[in-house]
Amino acid sequence: MERIEVNEQGSSMTRKPVCVMAVFLAVAVMAGEWGVSVERSHAIQAESQTEKEVNLKDQAREGLFNRWTFDQQKPGEAPLGFAMLGFGEGPVADWTIKSDPDAPSISNILAVTSSCQAVTCYRLIVANGFQYEYPDVSVRLRFPLDAATGVGGIVFGVKDATHFYAVVVNLAAKTLDVSRIVDGQETRLGRSAITPKAVPWHSLRIQRNTIISKDFIEAFFDGQLAVTVEDQSLAIGQVGLLVRGQSALDFDSLHAIPLFSQRPLSSPAAY
Repeated sequence: MERIEVNEQGSSMTRKPVCVMAVFLAVAVMAGEWGVSVERSHAIQAESQTEKEVNLKDQAREGLFNRWTFDQQKPGEAPLGFAMLGFGEGPVADWTIKSDPDAPSISNILAVTSSCQAVTCYRLIVANGFQYEYPDVSVRLRFPLDAATGVGGIVFGVKDATHFYAVVVNLAAKTLDVSRIVDGQETRLGRSAITPKAVPWHSLRIQRNTIISKDFIEAFFDGQLAVTVEDQSLAIGQVGLLVRGQSALDFDSLHAIPLFSQRPLSSPAAY
């Protein structure tokens, strides 16, 4: 639409286009497209979140609530129901059931000794037949008296010996690391200083949760949150234990369950 301006003498002046209506129409179209885009984004996020919740609930119905106390075996045996994996050069580790009157779960523990010299040498033991995407895993662990030769913790998201997440406690250095190993390449995702309690047996717990299409890993040591990181590189996988480098450690009361609640994480359980 055009408008003709007329001067006081009645003669016409320059024609000027009137664009107000076009501007309104453009704004309306843009607003409509933005609204559709937001709705589509919300729908995609909701669909992704629903798929994750369904997967978690399916896992919960498949007998993935497990506890390994190692008390049903004889001392001197290798732990049943576990596979041993190795990452990095060096000899294999010795994982052996031992009797221990001070075990958190009487009367056996799982003891491991690794003679690998390299700090990048990981020795894993993973539970057979169980796959978790969002696990809640905890274990009790005891370090050597000097703590200098004890470095280890929990693994999860294990695909094979070169693809897994590792939560590693170094009691001598008083640190906790969360690392990702992909194609044999290690990436440290987070590190925190820890304050160990004055007890022989310590607790280590990890939880992997999902909130609005983002995956979070949280690691607790002796009941305190130590590290929180966001990472989605690895998905469903096995869970288990590990030692790093030249190490000697004792483990007991390994728990693993699927974490299928979207509520804020609760305090670590008293096991």
